[in-house]
Amino acid sequence: MFDNLERSLTVAGTIEEALAAKRQGAAILAGGTWLMRDPRRGVDLPQALVSLHAIAGLKAIYISDDTITIGAAVTHEALGQALLGLAGFEAVALAASSSANPAIRRVATLGGNLCTPGFAAADLLPALLAVDAIVELRATQAPLRMPLACFLANREQVLADAILTSVIISRDIIASAHVRLPLRRAGDYPVAIVSCALSSKGQIQIAVGSVEEVARRWTKLEEAFSREPGGRPASAQIAASLAETCNDFEGRNGIEADGWYRRQVLPTLVRRGLEALSHKEDAR
Repeated sequence: MFDNLERSLTVAGTIEEALAAKRQGAAILAGGTWLMRDPRRGVDLPQALVSLHAIAGLKAIYISDDTITIGAAVTHEALGQALLGLAGFEAVALAASSSANPAIRRVATLGGNLCTPGFAAADLLPALLAVDAIVELRATQAPLRMPLACFLANREQVLADAILTSVIISRDIIASAHVRLPLRRAGDYPVAIVSCALSSKGQIQIAVGSVEEVARRWTKLEEAFSREPGGRPASAQIAASLAETCNDFEGRNGIEADGWYRRQVLPTLVRRGLEALSHKEDAR
């Protein structure tokens, strides 16, 4: 059902113009794949929108010897293609290229995936958390940088007067893996996601998405891994057993899956993730 409200759209040419429109009450429009479905969720569309698609640099991906910088308006499709075959970033590449469906991936953006509240099943969040991503934002006063985990913990407050412009990843990851569990009744989105990464220090980093309302690192499991001989579990099966013991998640209930089921599948996803990580490490 459509209402009769008049709406405005501003196409910002610079980030300063976008910030000015935001201060006037405009909502940010990137790919629009989540926002434009608001009416189906019983939410009114914003009266004013500001589009970021014309801002130079936000669709760029810069790969250097030390870092990868990804513009906030980069689509999932473009991100998956750019990182395909790049050692250490297998999880991010797979998350980008397997989320939702091809039509969505062609327009859905990195920034939209990270900034959308209420989207618990966002594939990119756990993949980026596992590789210690840093987010860069532009605020009225000055640019801001912070770890992705910090951004997610304070997302509403941070985005009140700032716009996410890029994500920066250090190239000190040896290998990574991304495992998701889809169910037919869940449609395009997984009921649980596990991303894991092996750092240059030999530490295994684990992040989980879609199980709780916001993706997070599984620090309790990472600590258990570090106490194993050699600082990591000797096998994927041992990792799965530790995941059972360290399962401190409070599963969210949804129409596609109950919270208890989301929790229950995590050890299996950890085992699959560690198996994939081991194969990638052996192939180096």
